[in-house]
Amino acid sequence: MTEREYNECVNVYADNVYRFILKNLRHEEDARDVVQTAFEKMWRNREEVDAQKSKSYLFTVAYHQMIDHIRKVKRIQLREEFSEEARVENRPANNLKKILDEALGRLNETQRSLVLLKDYEGYSYEEIGQIMNLNPSQVKVYLHRARVQLKEYLVRMENVI
Repeated sequence: MTEREYNECVNVYADNVYRFILKNLRHEEDARDVVQTAFEKMWRNREEVDAQKSKSYLFTVAYHQMIDHIRKVKRIQLREEFSEEARVENRPANNLKKILDEALGRLNETQRSLVLLKDYEGYSYEEIGQIMNLNPSQVKVYLHRARVQLKEYLVRMENVI
């Protein structure tokens, strides 16, 4: 990959990678750090990266960086106590984005990443398999289970009203 191809990759895919990581981490600064590290790794390894596969390579590196970040945060995160103020009783019916974000938040890391890569970013099963080190059959099965879980959450009346 040449410097020009690398710069083109940054221009074309930076927003998509950032959006994918942000949807998973739900923290802007952490998402920026993960994306920056992914681009840094791609720069360091640019001579081994095929420009035609730069998108897949970039998402793969970013995904693995994100998983590493999540594991690190889980090790140092203190358990929060439940508070009555945090409880939500009345939700506006028209806040679909919030409901969808809550539904995605209930999925595990793998399921959430699969849904985001397939339904938000439009990757094929094969591309997702390469990014997440799964075979296409596993991608289909895990994605189906994630969608079923999302559906079960979204059709509950108390989650919509």
